Amino acid sequence: MLTKSQAVVLRTIRYNDTSVVAVLFTEAEGTVSFMVRIPKTQRAGVKNKLFQPLTLLDIEWDHQSKRSMQRIRNCRCPVPYSSLPYEPAKATVALFLSEFLYYALRQERNGEPLFDYISRSLQWFDLRSEAYANFHLVFVMHLSRFLGLWPNVDRAPGGSDCFDMMNSCFTAVVPEHGHVLTGDEAAALPRLLRMNYETMHLFRFGRGERQRVLDVANLYYRLHVPGFPELKSLAVLKEVFD
Repeated sequence: MLTKSQAVVLRTIRYNDTSVVAVLFTEAEGTVSFMVRIPKTQRAGVKNKLFQPLTLLDIEWDHQSKRSMQRIRNCRCPVPYSSLPYEPAKATVALFLSEFLYYALRQERNGEPLFDYISRSLQWFDLRSEAYANFHLVFVMHLSRFLGLWPNVDRAPGGSDCFDMMNSCFTAVVPEHGHVLTGDEAAALPRLLRMNYETMHLFRFGRGERQRVLDVANLYYRLHVPGFPELKSLAVLKEVFD
């Protein structure tokens, strides 16, 4: 069946001298793997750039459900980035987000409105010239809403400073599994979840606080998304936004 869709590149792996495997999150079919032929011509460099992580594409392919990898017939980049791949700080964020999305969306088959959130966020980030140090925090926190993982931050009856990360709620009894936020960290969670792209510049994090938020977010996804690992790009990101 001929399928047309918007897509975002999550990961590209070289298959052989003339082909790559590209994992894309598509609006029409969710996460799909494609075998992409890269010709040995002057146009090869152009096509390679189309499959850099987080590139937004319009693609067309013959979707065959029994195939583990599809083959793209046509693709183009409708909205080229102006800064995301070129500014070192933004490129580091892009590296982190592409790895994060690859693992978070591996089993996702429902593209819309999740794709719209990803696409609009990346375009907003690309155009932002300053005060974007908290972008990745807002992105990963609000992504959880689209994956059905949004935390319940209503306080437990009688009040409690303990947030159970495994069950995604406040509790008056500390759970035995140990994956909890307590004290100031638990108290700050509802305020952090209210942070968005327009207000994130108002949130001032001290040394180590932003890294701690990242570590907690990574752990939260590891607890709730099967096979989600400790991300390799996390250490690089911490260096940039220390």
